[in-house]
Amino acid sequence: MYDGACLSDPIRLQRAVGELRVGVKRSGEQTVLDDLRQAGCLKARFPRRVESGWMDAVTLNTGGGVAAADRLDVAVAAGEGTRVTVAAQAAERFYRALPQDAPSRVRTRLTLAAGATLEWLPQETILFDRSALDRRLEIDMAADARFLGVETLVFGRTAMGESVRQAHLRDLIRIRRAGTLLLHDAIRMDGVVETLLQRAAIGQGARALATLVYVAPDAEAALEPVRQALGSAEAGASAWNGMLVARILGPDGAGVRRCVVAVLAALRPSRPLPRVWLC
Repeated sequence: MYDGACLSDPIRLQRAVGELRVGVKRSGEQTVLDDLRQAGCLKARFPRRVESGWMDAVTLNTGGGVAAADRLDVAVAAGEGTRVTVAAQAAERFYRALPQDAPSRVRTRLTLAAGATLEWLPQETILFDRSALDRRLEIDMAADARFLGVETLVFGRTAMGESVRQAHLRDLIRIRRAGTLLLHDAIRMDGVVETLLQRAAIGQGARALATLVYVAPDAEAALEPVRQALGSAEAGASAWNGMLVARILGPDGAGVRRCVVAVLAALRPSRPLPRVWLC
């Protein structure tokens, strides 16, 4: 008996597809769930409230990591006057791609209505050797909305003896406020990433980097506290036009994480980090 398959047909590996859509609205003084769609490997959980008026959401990828050609789509809509923090359960891992594979595709869209506050606080993105990633984070916010976000890239786990010699990376953060482009931050690396990161104008030997963005009316006023939190780290911060941007470099993910935590404490001094960050 034969199953009709031809042994010469190319092998098609199973790929993960995930879609997550979360919408929140205001009910009295509280932020409550308005819309939730979960499909494939992406899920969301909503821990008990830590602070009145705020909603915490935690994203999960049940696929246990991301392989080449996986497709993940996340959309979060913060309604008028809402306050929401979105964190990830754990660091996300992007595994080695085969030469014929398309890059893994990750798309995230965050929408902030008038008077809304949204914190985008995923944990680290860990890239493995020969990984391939095409990722975009798009933020559309009202003129008086407030946004705080961080993205951290780790090129191999130093404690595990890992290194990323080659990779394909396209990483974009784009922010529009009241329809006007405010930030277009693109990172592109191809080929011998290990060599590229040694260049002074790129990484000067760094193995991890974080980009932190704060868009709010008091962004310029927060610049000095953020610079104090950065201390002597290989980092810099600037603020203009109601936006603060900080870039942090380091030899490993642990050191960069400590610096990110210090900056987040300066920007949100009265509120604890999401509990998943403390696990």
